[in-house]
Amino acid sequence: MYPISMQSFGVHAILVEWPNKVDENILDDILAFIQDLKKNRLDEKEWELVPSYNSLTLIQRAKPIDFEPFCKNLQEWYNNKGKTKAAQKFLWRLPVCYDLDFGIDLQEVSEVLNISISEIILMHTSNIYTVYSIGFLPGFMYLGGLPKALETSRKTTPRLKIEKGAVGLAGKQTGLYPQESPGGWNIIGNCSVSIFNAKNEPPCFVNVGDKIQFNSISRAEYDLHKIEGEVGIYQLEKIEVDA
Repeated sequence: MYPISMQSFGVHAILVEWPNKVDENILDDILAFIQDLKKNRLDEKEWELVPSYNSLTLIQRAKPIDFEPFCKNLQEWYNNKGKTKAAQKFLWRLPVCYDLDFGIDLQEVSEVLNISISEIILMHTSNIYTVYSIGFLPGFMYLGGLPKALETSRKTTPRLKIEKGAVGLAGKQTGLYPQESPGGWNIIGNCSVSIFNAKNEPPCFVNVGDKIQFNSISRAEYDLHKIEGEVGIYQLEKIEVDA
Protein backbone atom coordinates (compact mmCIF):
# COMPACT_ATOMS: atom_id res chain seq x y z
CA MET A 1 0.00 0.00 0.00
CA TYR A 2 1.22 3.46 -0.92
CA PRO A 3 -0.25 6.94 -0.48
CA ILE A 4 -1.92 7.85 -3.77
CA SER A 5 -3.32 11.12 -5.08
CA MET A 6 -5.77 11.86 -7.87
CA GLN A 7 -6.39 14.75 -10.20
CA SER A 8 -8.62 15.48 -13.13
CA PHE A 9 -6.91 15.00 -16.47
CA GLY A 10 -9.60 16.52 -18.62
CA VAL A 11 -13.27 15.56 -18.47
CA HIS A 12 -12.66 11.99 -19.65
CA ALA A 13 -9.58 11.04 -17.61
CA ILE A 14 -8.16 10.85 -14.10
CA LEU A 15 -4.47 10.75 -13.21
CA VAL A 16 -3.61 8.63 -10.16
CA GLU A 17 -0.13 9.20 -8.75
CA TRP A 18 2.04 7.10 -6.43
CA PRO A 19 5.18 8.41 -4.61
CA ASN A 20 7.38 10.29 -7.07
CA LYS A 21 10.31 7.92 -7.53
CA VAL A 22 11.43 5.19 -9.90
CA ASP A 23 10.79 2.00 -7.94
CA GLU A 24 9.90 -1.41 -9.35
CA ASN A 25 7.77 -2.18 -6.26
CA ILE A 26 5.64 0.87 -7.04
CA LEU A 27 5.33 -0.22 -10.67
CA ASP A 28 4.25 -3.70 -9.55
CA ASP A 29 1.64 -2.15 -7.24
CA ILE A 30 0.25 -0.09 -10.14
CA LEU A 31 0.09 -3.15 -12.40
CA ALA A 32 -1.63 -5.20 -9.69
CA PHE A 33 -4.20 -2.42 -9.22
CA ILE A 34 -4.85 -2.45 -12.97
CA GLN A 35 -5.55 -6.18 -12.84
CA ASP A 36 -7.99 -5.70 -9.96
CA LEU A 37 -9.77 -2.89 -11.81
CA LYS A 38 -10.07 -4.99 -14.98
CA LYS A 39 -11.28 -8.09 -13.16
CA ASN A 40 -13.61 -6.56 -10.60
CA ARG A 41 -14.40 -2.89 -11.23
CA LEU A 42 -14.27 -1.51 -14.76
CA ASP A 43 -15.44 -2.62 -18.19
CA GLU A 44 -12.41 -2.78 -20.50
CA LYS A 45 -14.62 -1.82 -23.45
CA GLU A 46 -15.30 1.54 -21.79
CA TRP A 47 -11.97 2.23 -20.10
CA GLU A 48 -8.33 2.56 -21.12
CA LEU A 49 -5.75 2.16 -18.34
CA VAL A 50 -2.27 3.59 -19.00
CA PRO A 51 0.54 2.87 -16.48
CA SER A 52 3.80 4.81 -16.42
CA TYR A 53 6.56 4.86 -13.77
CA ASN A 54 4.63 6.07 -10.71
CA SER A 55 1.23 6.88 -12.22
CA LEU A 56 -1.90 5.43 -13.76
CA THR A 57 -4.16 7.31 -16.17
CA LEU A 58 -7.75 6.08 -16.40
CA ILE A 59 -9.56 7.17 -19.57
CA GLN A 60 -13.33 6.86 -19.96
CA ARG A 61 -13.90 6.60 -23.70
CA ALA A 62 -17.64 7.22 -23.86
CA LYS A 63 -18.65 9.87 -21.33
CA PRO A 64 -17.30 12.47 -18.89
CA ILE A 65 -16.20 11.28 -15.43
CA ASP A 66 -18.02 12.48 -12.32
CA PHE A 67 -14.74 13.34 -10.61
CA GLU A 68 -15.45 13.48 -6.86
CA PRO A 69 -17.54 10.31 -6.45
CA PHE A 70 -15.32 8.35 -8.84
CA CYS A 71 -12.18 9.33 -6.91
CA LYS A 72 -13.84 8.17 -3.70
CA ASN A 73 -14.55 4.82 -5.36
CA LEU A 74 -11.01 4.58 -6.68
CA GLN A 75 -9.50 5.12 -3.25
CA GLU A 76 -11.79 2.49 -1.76
CA TRP A 77 -10.97 0.04 -4.55
CA TYR A 78 -7.25 0.62 -4.04
CA ASN A 79 -7.53 0.12 -0.29
CA ASN A 80 -9.37 -3.17 -0.81
CA LYS A 81 -7.55 -4.56 -3.83
CA GLY A 82 -6.09 -7.39 -1.74
CA LYS A 83 -3.32 -9.49 -3.16
CA THR A 84 -4.22 -9.32 -6.82
CA LYS A 85 -1.16 -10.09 -8.93
CA ALA A 86 -0.04 -8.16 -11.95
CA ALA A 87 -0.49 -9.76 -15.37
CA GLN A 88 2.07 -12.28 -16.61
CA LYS A 89 5.37 -10.64 -17.49
CA PHE A 90 7.90 -11.65 -20.10
CA LEU A 91 11.60 -11.22 -20.65
CA TRP A 92 12.20 -10.30 -24.30
CA ARG A 93 15.65 -10.81 -25.77
CA LEU A 94 16.08 -8.31 -28.58
CA PRO A 95 18.90 -8.55 -31.15
CA VAL A 96 20.95 -5.38 -31.62
CA CYS A 97 23.76 -4.69 -34.08
CA TYR A 98 26.35 -2.33 -32.54
CA ASP A 99 28.19 -1.84 -35.85
CA LEU A 100 29.47 1.74 -36.08
CA ASP A 101 27.23 2.32 -39.12
CA PHE A 102 24.31 1.96 -36.68
CA GLY A 103 25.98 3.08 -33.44
CA ILE A 104 26.59 6.58 -34.73
CA ASP A 105 27.32 7.94 -31.23
CA LEU A 106 29.28 4.96 -29.91
CA GLN A 107 32.68 6.59 -30.43
CA GLU A 108 31.59 9.82 -28.77
CA VAL A 109 29.99 7.97 -25.83
CA SER A 110 33.19 5.93 -25.46
CA GLU A 111 35.28 9.09 -25.24
CA VAL A 112 32.93 10.91 -22.86
CA LEU A 113 32.61 7.96 -20.48
CA ASN A 114 36.24 6.86 -20.91
CA ILE A 115 35.07 3.30 -21.62
CA SER A 116 36.00 1.22 -24.64
CA ILE A 117 33.32 0.45 -27.22
CA SER A 118 33.59 -3.26 -26.47
CA GLU A 119 33.01 -2.57 -22.75
CA ILE A 120 29.96 -0.41 -23.54
CA ILE A 121 28.47 -3.22 -25.61
CA LEU A 122 29.25 -5.81 -22.93
CA MET A 123 27.64 -3.73 -20.17
CA HIS A 124 24.63 -2.81 -22.29
CA THR A 125 23.91 -6.43 -23.21
CA SER A 126 24.69 -7.95 -19.79
CA ASN A 127 21.97 -6.01 -18.01
CA ILE A 128 18.23 -6.78 -17.82
CA TYR A 129 15.99 -3.72 -18.07
CA THR A 130 12.47 -3.00 -16.83
CA VAL A 131 9.87 -1.40 -19.13
CA TYR A 132 8.62 1.49 -16.99
CA SER A 133 6.66 3.31 -19.66
CA ILE A 134 5.64 3.13 -23.32
CA GLY A 135 5.04 6.42 -25.07
CA PHE A 136 6.44 9.47 -26.92
CA LEU A 137 6.10 7.30 -30.04
CA PRO A 138 3.81 4.26 -30.29
CA GLY A 139 5.91 1.41 -28.92
CA PHE A 140 8.77 3.56 -27.58
CA MET A 141 9.96 1.79 -24.43
CA TYR A 142 11.52 3.72 -21.55
CA LEU A 143 13.83 1.19 -19.92
CA GLY A 144 15.14 1.52 -16.37
CA GLY A 145 18.10 -0.30 -14.89
CA LEU A 146 20.93 1.14 -16.98
CA PRO A 147 24.35 0.53 -15.37
CA LYS A 148 25.57 3.73 -13.73
CA ALA A 149 28.78 3.60 -15.77
CA LEU A 150 26.70 4.06 -18.95
CA GLU A 151 24.71 7.08 -17.77
CA THR A 152 25.23 9.93 -20.23
CA SER A 153 23.47 13.20 -20.97
CA ARG A 154 21.10 13.66 -23.88
CA LYS A 155 22.57 15.38 -26.91
CA THR A 156 22.44 19.16 -26.64
CA THR A 157 21.02 19.41 -30.17
CA PRO A 158 18.53 16.67 -31.13
CA ARG A 159 18.77 15.12 -34.55
CA LEU A 160 15.91 15.67 -36.97
CA LYS A 161 16.03 12.03 -38.05
CA ILE A 162 16.72 8.90 -36.00
CA GLU A 163 16.41 5.59 -37.87
CA LYS A 164 13.75 3.05 -36.99
CA GLY A 165 15.15 0.48 -34.57
CA ALA A 166 17.83 2.80 -33.16
CA VAL A 167 18.91 1.94 -29.61
CA GLY A 168 20.02 4.87 -27.48
CA LEU A 169 21.20 6.12 -24.10
CA ALA A 170 19.89 9.20 -22.27
CA GLY A 171 20.46 9.96 -18.60
CA LYS A 172 19.67 6.89 -16.51
CA GLN A 173 17.72 5.17 -19.28
CA THR A 174 18.12 3.23 -22.47
CA GLY A 175 15.45 3.01 -25.14
CA LEU A 176 14.58 1.94 -28.67
CA TYR A 177 13.02 4.02 -31.43
CA PRO A 178 10.18 1.92 -32.94
CA GLN A 179 9.96 4.16 -36.00
CA GLU A 180 11.85 6.97 -37.69
CA SER A 181 11.69 10.12 -35.57
CA PRO A 182 13.56 13.20 -34.38
CA GLY A 183 15.42 12.50 -31.16
CA GLY A 184 18.17 13.53 -28.77
CA TRP A 185 19.36 10.20 -27.42
CA ASN A 186 22.90 8.90 -27.97
CA ILE A 187 22.55 6.13 -30.57
CA ILE A 188 24.70 3.05 -29.96
CA GLY A 189 23.09 0.40 -32.19
CA ASN A 190 20.03 -0.77 -34.08
CA CYS A 191 17.53 -3.52 -33.32
CA SER A 192 16.68 -5.83 -36.22
CA VAL A 193 13.19 -6.59 -34.85
CA SER A 194 10.17 -4.36 -35.47
CA ILE A 195 8.70 -3.37 -32.09
CA PHE A 196 5.50 -1.70 -33.32
CA ASN A 197 3.22 -2.64 -36.22
CA ALA A 198 -0.21 -1.03 -36.45
CA LYS A 199 -1.49 -4.03 -38.41
CA ASN A 200 -0.77 -6.46 -35.57
CA GLU A 201 -2.98 -7.19 -32.56
CA PRO A 202 -1.68 -5.95 -30.24
CA PRO A 203 0.42 -3.48 -32.27
CA CYS A 204 3.22 -3.58 -29.67
CA PHE A 205 4.09 -6.99 -28.20
CA VAL A 206 5.86 -5.51 -25.14
CA ASN A 207 3.94 -4.30 -22.06
CA VAL A 208 4.85 -2.04 -19.16
CA GLY A 209 6.41 -4.26 -16.48
CA ASP A 210 8.09 -6.60 -18.97
CA LYS A 211 11.86 -7.09 -19.04
CA ILE A 212 14.24 -6.46 -21.93
CA GLN A 213 17.71 -7.83 -22.57
CA PHE A 214 19.72 -6.89 -25.64
CA ASN A 215 21.73 -9.47 -27.56
CA SER A 216 24.69 -8.33 -29.68
CA ILE A 217 24.56 -9.58 -33.29
CA SER A 218 26.76 -9.18 -36.34
CA ARG A 219 25.85 -7.11 -39.41
CA ALA A 220 25.23 -10.33 -41.34
CA GLU A 221 22.83 -11.59 -38.65
CA TYR A 222 21.10 -8.19 -38.66
CA ASP A 223 20.53 -8.40 -42.42
CA LEU A 224 19.23 -11.97 -42.10
CA HIS A 225 16.79 -10.99 -39.33
CA LYS A 226 15.45 -8.19 -41.51
CA ILE A 227 14.70 -10.63 -44.31
CA GLU A 228 13.14 -13.14 -41.89
CA GLY A 229 10.98 -10.37 -40.42
CA GLU A 230 9.76 -9.26 -43.84
CA VAL A 231 8.59 -12.77 -44.74
CA GLY A 232 7.16 -13.40 -41.26
CA ILE A 233 9.39 -16.25 -40.09
CA TYR A 234 11.54 -14.48 -37.47
CA GLN A 235 10.82 -15.85 -33.99
CA LEU A 236 11.20 -13.52 -31.03
CA GLU A 237 12.84 -14.97 -27.94
CA LYS A 238 10.69 -14.52 -24.84
CA ILE A 239 10.72 -16.09 -21.38
CA GLU A 240 7.97 -15.99 -18.76
CA VAL A 241 9.01 -14.28 -15.54
CA ASP A 242 7.25 -14.11 -12.17
CA ALA A 243 4.43 -11.58 -12.02
